[in-house]
Amino acid sequence: MDGAVASGAHEEDFTGELTLAPRLIGAGFATRSSRGSERWSVLRRLLLSADLIAATLAGTIVALATGLSSSDAFGFALAVALGWPLSAFVFGLYAADDLGSWASGVGEAPRMVVALLVLSWPLYAVAGAAGAPAPVTSALVAGAGTALLSASARAGARAMIHRVAPLRQRTVIVGSGQVAGQLVRKLQIHEQFGLQPIGIVDDELHNIGTPDLPHLGRLDDLERVLRLHAVDRVIIAFSRASHERLLKSIRACRDQRVAVDVVPRLFEFLDGASRALGSIGGLPLLSITAPQMNAASRAAKRALDIFVSGSALLVLSPLLVVIAAAIKLESRGPVFFRQVRAGRGGNVFRVFKFRSMYADAEQRKVELHAVNDVSDGVMFKMHRDPRVTRTGRVLRRLSLDEVPQLFNVLRGEMSLVGPRPLILPESQALEEDWHERRLDLRPGLTGPWQVSGRSDIPFQEMVRFDYQYVAGWSLARDIEILLATIPAVLSGRGAY
Repeated sequence: MDGAVASGAHEEDFTGELTLAPRLIGAGFATRSSRGSERWSVLRRLLLSADLIAATLAGTIVALATGLSSSDAFGFALAVALGWPLSAFVFGLYAADDLGSWASGVGEAPRMVVALLVLSWPLYAVAGAAGAPAPVTSALVAGAGTALLSASARAGARAMIHRVAPLRQRTVIVGSGQVAGQLVRKLQIHEQFGLQPIGIVDDELHNIGTPDLPHLGRLDDLERVLRLHAVDRVIIAFSRASHERLLKSIRACRDQRVAVDVVPRLFEFLDGASRALGSIGGLPLLSITAPQMNAASRAAKRALDIFVSGSALLVLSPLLVVIAAAIKLESRGPVFFRQVRAGRGGNVFRVFKFRSMYADAEQRKVELHAVNDVSDGVMFKMHRDPRVTRTGRVLRRLSLDEVPQLFNVLRGEMSLVGPRPLILPESQALEEDWHERRLDLRPGLTGPWQVSGRSDIPFQEMVRFDYQYVAGWSLARDIEILLATIPAVLSGRGAY
């Protein structure tokens, strides 16, 4: 079967199922959303609806059972109905987009328990304010009832969408032979994962065990195959191609926002021992989910930036005044050092830092940066430079010279977490196509480079860290990096 025939057959099946889909999953689903690549947004809406219904029902039952007045009962039920989805969002119960989360909700059970325990505290306060005779019992029963009803409603939502054919992901297998054939058979048996194999991409086809699927092209053709066949997912199941070619293929998938799974070598010996791996019918998979950065995600990231940076500036204002005074008393010159950096989408902005050098040395630093050969990874380090002031050494050691960048965060030029803000010569020296992806997000006050060693990291490795962060961004990852930044700064690792 050639690619054109396979694609045409898909289109016919696809349109034929659209009339059934809205009746199955409600008003949240439309023709425009009926693509496997967008099925996660459909799942999230269904899970949110399930949580709202479950929490409202549980809160109402508990409020009426405790004998509260109508107004107090309404207030308690409303607190449960709004509090549970908010808590679920914070703990990532709507963020998972791996195959296990699509097939079953078992993996989310630990996070659900923690989210409900956290929710029980504000529910206890609401129950006490409403005059419940036993506020602790009311909060715990409401939480337990929400857990049971929500788990059941979520299971029902998943069972519903598993039957919707347009939400199945069109899947290409990279590789051939026995492992690829075994993988395809498991996908056909375990339909709850919603993957539809449409073809094989490989340089050399193995004749033994190769599944009966069309050969869509070589690895160099993968980017074209992804576009031509509307591919939603790629699974790498052993290939004789080199490491560099497979890495290039993965980057091509990431750039087109296509999810990637890898069947690891020696998978027969893993046998579920690695908790980081998912599986399909016992076949382990290392999943690299497609990057998701929708409007809601951007709004959540920006809200976190504004709240944390504004609060930090307010709390640290006395310290900022002390630092400014120390800088002025030790040497002449401005308190702040400003430098042009490359921002999101290639836009430039001026970053704020506390001046840590004597005023004439700051200009020299800019000149040295301008001629720095960043392509060889040569970084300009000032840890023993006599031009650094005594106050500046302390500021750099504790990363306090970076605190004024909170103003850049408030202004929307930077984010709390993001790629490192490069000076223009460094940014212009990046020649690979995938390097440009690091500019998809605002540069950050901290990032993976900060928690992994800062100035001790070679330049090219830092760029790779930035690419990986942008390609796999999540709000949970941002919070993780923020928390990891604290011990990294206090330890002084890589600070110069």
